[in-house]
Amino acid sequence: MITNDSSAQIVKDTESLVREKFMDEGTGHDWWHIDRVRKLAIAIAKKEGADPFVTELGALLHDIADHKFHGGSLDIGPATAKSWLEKLNCDPAVVQKVVDIVAQVSFKGAAVKTPMSTLEGECVQDADRMDAIGAIGIARCFAFGGSRDQPIYNPEEETKLHDSFEAYHNSKSSSIGHFYEKLLLLKDRMNTATGKKIAVQRHELMERFLDHFHLEWEGEVKGDSPD
Repeated sequence: MITNDSSAQIVKDTESLVREKFMDEGTGHDWWHIDRVRKLAIAIAKKEGADPFVTELGALLHDIADHKFHGGSLDIGPATAKSWLEKLNCDPAVVQKVVDIVAQVSFKGAAVKTPMSTLEGECVQDADRMDAIGAIGIARCFAFGGSRDQPIYNPEEETKLHDSFEAYHNSKSSSIGHFYEKLLLLKDRMNTATGKKIAVQRHELMERFLDHFHLEWEGEVKGDSPD
């Protein structure tokens, strides 16, 4: 049986592992992203009545071996999370719930459904998606795009609403293109009432940013008076 003391130690050890692994990561999937997701997931879990222990572990491990950095593999992350938690003698039922979160959490294409099998997973997925939108989401989008040598924008590209994970993973687009292929879709894909409420303001900020971006791209800004 997992006691409160052993649960706290499992969280502490997992935090240390993830913090060390991701502290200097430069694509926007760094330790601070994981920490923000952890904090927001716990806050959502409290409002929604989810298990805080499972939620926190799921948030800490949700990017432990993300498919974007492992050749598109959807298996490495769940396997890594399972191996780690079993090493810590974590309760098998908790291990399976966390493994499911890691396996199910990622966006896999506009037309690909990604349902979570537990309330805890819904909290983590909402928090992870929240960190992909709003001001921080904008910053992370360009950090990741730069790390992959993607252009900021290509006005000639077509928005692709991918109907499979393979198509999404293999797609090449600009950072601005990513807003239309993923980020602007996330508000309507939140699971919890709490997540849906928080997402509205962050979504609106992205829309305002894009309005300004496209005006500046054409050489003007709202409020300017051309000579």
